[in-house]
This record gives sequence, C-alpha cells and structure tokens, in this order.
Amino acid sequence: MATRFRKSRRQRGSRYCGWGQIGQHRQAGSRGGIGGAGKHKHFFIRTVIEEPNHFGHDAFNSFNRNVVNTWLNVRDLDAVFAKHGKADEKGKVVLDLTALGYDKLLGGGKISGAYTIKVAKVSEGARAKITAAGGEVIADEQHDSE
Repeated sequence: MATRFRKSRRQRGSRYCGWGQIGQHRQAGSRGGIGGAGKHKHFFIRTVIEEPNHFGHDAFNSFNRNVVNTWLNVRDLDAVFAKHGKADEKGKVVLDLTALGYDKLLGGGKISGAYTIKVAKVSEGARAKITAAGGEVIADEQHDSE
C-alpha cells in the first residue's frame, strides 16, 4: 500500500487522529492494564491460548525444599559393621559411612569395639567415645557441634 493511502496520512489535519477527544491512548487503561494484568480476568482466553501452563506449579519441585541429611548414632555401629564393615590387613576394623550414604555420626549410645570410621561430619561426643574405645575418626570437618 502506498504511504499516501495509509490511515495515518488520511487523518493528518484531524485533531485526534482517531483516538478520541479525552484519553488519546496514553494510559494503561487503553491496553487493559500494565504488564501481565488481567491474565485471570479479561485476558484469560489469551492466556489459555498463548500460555496454557501459566497458572499452577510443578508438584515435584517444591519451593520450600527440605534437605534431609542422614545420620547414625554410635550405638548402631555394630549393626552397620555386621552388614557392611570389613577388616583390613592389619586387623583394623574399617567402616566407610560416607560410601554407605551417612552424612554425620552422632554420639548417642555406647560403643563396644574399636572402629576406624570415615564420615563427612562427626560430633564431639561421638569422636570422644570412639577414641576412648581405641578407634579413630577420619572426617572432612574436624569439629562439629552435636
């Protein structure tokens, strides 16, 4: 279409150019709100067509995710060693709790044997009980409160 036939050219000389005397397409009311306004009201059909997954959330991606660390008490070391433990060449009893999926060793209960334990975190009470029994603790964090 030639430029001279366009609506903007035809309306030159008129006072309002087709936008009316009062509002003159300046404010947000002429477009139905600012930004995403009206997606659940007067622009709902547009929302359904253009963004069908706009409302709602994914049930498997909770936004208040609670990371649960696994721990083990000293009293349970005998049972875990019976299932997963091994003795090395020197006769030391080695128990790798990190490989078994435990993050921290706590000091609840009494210990019966001398264990060499590999774990990410260990409490002060657990460390004291294991060293008193003749074992040792190999931990990533040296001291962690109970």
